[in-house]
Amino acid sequence: MEIEIVTLSRQGSRRYNEDVFGQWNDGRFVACLVADGAGGHGGGDVAAAIARGSVLDGFAACPGLDAELLRGLVARANFDIVARQAEGGKVADMRSTVVLAAIDLHEHLIAWAHSGDSRAYLFRGGALVARTTDHSLVQQMVAGGMIDEEGARLHPQRNMLLSALGSMVEPPEITVSAPMPLAEGDALLLCSDGVWEPLGDEVLRETLQASPTPTRWVEQLDAHIRALAKPGQDNYTALALWAHADDETTRPMPES
Repeated sequence: MEIEIVTLSRQGSRRYNEDVFGQWNDGRFVACLVADGAGGHGGGDVAAAIARGSVLDGFAACPGLDAELLRGLVARANFDIVARQAEGGKVADMRSTVVLAAIDLHEHLIAWAHSGDSRAYLFRGGALVARTTDHSLVQQMVAGGMIDEEGARLHPQRNMLLSALGSMVEPPEITVSAPMPLAEGDALLLCSDGVWEPLGDEVLRETLQASPTPTRWVEQLDAHIRALAKPGQDNYTALALWAHADDETTRPMPES
């Protein structure tokens, strides 16, 4: 199996782009990450960059899909952010979400870990088959049957997180998936809330189905977000990964 990765990160109308993305691979294992920083005055981008460096360096030292390994990588990133907060100033209150996807190309498996509301999506045959669940107030409301997913996306408190990296007093909630099969033709999307919030899951699926390449998919996401942009448009970051057979060229996603 081979993979094709395309990335996008835009500032929106914010003063800083506090999103980051990253990837690492050794020919068998692949790690991809998106982190969305917060804290203002430039502190958020520092937190997100620390999360990226900590997680990817840790994965490179011991690659694998074991749940405790992935959980430990995210927990270590939290520790590293807290340690840097001790400098004070703009980094004193910095926080970051993180979503990590780990892939074993030999065993055709994928697992992910996250904290906050940056998401991972797995599509197969153009249909959504798995997605992370946000650590947020509105996600709790969805779980309690108070609102549906569309209502959560538009709710005025949609940005109120219940977990993020940057605290040892209240350690972040870290959710880790069991390893899942990764099949040829699958598409993975890691993104910050600046992508999924304005578009919704259905637009993510529709744009995927209409895109013959991951580059085209990311371009479509960018165009849709720009078309819907409002004052205060958030940073938005996407990492799209498509899985191919070793000798396969890129081909359109099947219609559902």
